[in-house]
Amino acid sequence: MNAKSTNSVKSVLIVGGGTAGWLSACYLAKQLNQQQQNITITLVESPDIPIIGVGEGTWPTMRTTLQRIGIDESRFIRECDVSFKQASKFVNWHRPADNGKDNFYYHLFDGPGFSWEFNPVPFWLDGSLGDISFANAISLQEQVCQHNLAPKMMVTPQYQGVFNYAYHLDAGKFGQLLKTVATEELGVNHISANVTDVHLDDDGDIAFLSTDRTQSLTADLFIDCSGFKSLLLGEALNVPFKDLNDVLFVDRAVTIQAPYEDQQGPIASQTISTAQEAGWIWDIGLQSRRGTGYVYASKYSSPERAEQLLREYLGDKEQKLEARHLQMRVGHRQKFWEKNCVAIGLSAAFMEPLEASAIFLVEAACFMLAEQFPKDSQSMSYVRDNFNDSFAFRWQKTVEFIKMHYVLSERDDTPFWRDNKHPDSIPEELQKRLSHWLQNPVSKYDFASQFEPFTKESYEFILYGMRPNLSISAPILDPSLRDKAQKQSKWIQESWQQAQQQLPTNRELLNRLKENGFQKL
Repeated sequence: MNAKSTNSVKSVLIVGGGTAGWLSACYLAKQLNQQQQNITITLVESPDIPIIGVGEGTWPTMRTTLQRIGIDESRFIRECDVSFKQASKFVNWHRPADNGKDNFYYHLFDGPGFSWEFNPVPFWLDGSLGDISFANAISLQEQVCQHNLAPKMMVTPQYQGVFNYAYHLDAGKFGQLLKTVATEELGVNHISANVTDVHLDDDGDIAFLSTDRTQSLTADLFIDCSGFKSLLLGEALNVPFKDLNDVLFVDRAVTIQAPYEDQQGPIASQTISTAQEAGWIWDIGLQSRRGTGYVYASKYSSPERAEQLLREYLGDKEQKLEARHLQMRVGHRQKFWEKNCVAIGLSAAFMEPLEASAIFLVEAACFMLAEQFPKDSQSMSYVRDNFNDSFAFRWQKTVEFIKMHYVLSERDDTPFWRDNKHPDSIPEELQKRLSHWLQNPVSKYDFASQFEPFTKESYEFILYGMRPNLSISAPILDPSLRDKAQKQSKWIQESWQQAQQQLPTNRELLNRLKENGFQKL
């Protein structure tokens, strides 16, 4: 065994700030310090890259992440222009609007597992729960979202909810909060400099970095959070990029930050995704504004046409709002951890933001890295292989889940929608799953790995939302549960009036939080 293989890992250097960099810094600093591993964590970021406050959506896992870091929920909400997110609403994905009348369905966070003691799906499929949508049959949350209500009350303790929830946030402000917590509370070293060169040793590991404003930077483990540039993993270590544009067609976006017409008007409790001729428009309501954008495929549309459709959606006929055009490279690195460098965030992969998976997969990388943090160079080899296998699987399943939305759609009004259903563009595993699920109910046995990013319930919301009239007979192993299922679904419908009386609107609760905080656990 050579000396290098037994070198202890005692220092981490993160290249790049933003959400990925500072979230990694905070989480690792908190978790590793709790384990008393005495790891030095340093983050270097360029002072020349402007901060852009993009509105982003998260998953309910963010509540756990913030708790573990030690950030007060009320502080987070105040400082990051946060609003509550309870679902994704898909408008006109099933088919185009009919004479101006939209169709929609919901992917809720409040799945059956949160309020049902047994699986209600077989009873919805056989009509026992009435002629209502799947989401409405199993939860009140769709109605809560439709009426812009919050998922909790002022007396609800922080990070707890009446309904399961996540957040919409200003990514620029979130990065700033994480930076403050990392440097002032968690002991992370911060260096403001541009990395000018990456130096490798004789074994191909990263030895040190040169910068334009400070001395050379060394570390035992490097984390690449440099964004699309992938300065360490892609450029220095030459890990190839796997392009997935043949599966997920969208590769451009035009974005507009839209003010509220009434600054005290309603704030949506869901991300709204509205299908368009060559992609879809996202609409994320923050406290101070809406973050919107049209994600589209350049093969099927032009920047001018895309901007026109987004302005029409916003009612911006006079073109008063500033638009930004972006190019996107959809895909991921063939490896996510090479030598002594792991990539997190955009340096590792990018998928269209249809299901807000980007920040979640940053969280997942932080969870795994903290729990399996390598003690020395020898153990790094095992952890690296584990990490690569895990995230190759996670990204594969993310691609399949996003693609499923397009495949299940009955839209055939433009070449974009028709081509998305061509078998050559559909991953083989997704073809197998859908072929089975269009004849049989989704089963827990379809998900062999605990690392599936999307749960069985997420697949059910999309499948039964997009295809509400599927004729499937599900095995009912305990017929006595039918009566219980009908009573629970009826109770859900009858509880709506009480929920309306007790829950404040999103706006009302956020306004109260400006002066008072949630109870601490």
